[in-house]
Amino acid sequence: MSRTKKIVIMSALVLLLAVTAVFNFVLAGSVTGSADGDDATTVANYFSTYRTDRTTNRNAELLELDSILAEVDSSSTEYAEAIALKLDIVEAMEKELLLETYIKAMGYEDVVVSIGTESENANVFVSASALAYEDFLAIYNILSTEAGCDPANVNITPIGTEI
Repeated sequence: MSRTKKIVIMSALVLLLAVTAVFNFVLAGSVTGSADGDDATTVANYFSTYRTDRTTNRNAELLELDSILAEVDSSSTEYAEAIALKLDIVEAMEKELLLETYIKAMGYEDVVVSIGTESENANVFVSASALAYEDFLAIYNILSTEAGCDPANVNITPIGTEI
């Protein structure tokens, strides 16, 4: 891959990140500045912003790994490490989507799951003002069964109207 092509790709990534930041600022400002105090919009904005940021960061990581894969020899250790990391990221994305679907099936309006690729931590953000003990247990059970997460490494946070 030529140096010019790398510069163009990196510039596009930086531009995409800047556009995301501007949209985040504009949307957060328009929701926060609303006079009617619509908390449901604020919660929905939290989840959509989180997903947008997560997608943007993951796409940047995958593009960086693709550029590494294009530059190095396929028999090198760097190539093997980049492939392994790319597979870890894709696996985490698939697990997160599956877990979010299962937890939404419990009746929650929105949920975001974040699984670390380098740690065993899992964070769950649920659209609810409060969760009952049984809800925590059900979510822990889903994470344990479907993703093999240890409940000690799971953080469940209800995101409600108090944002």
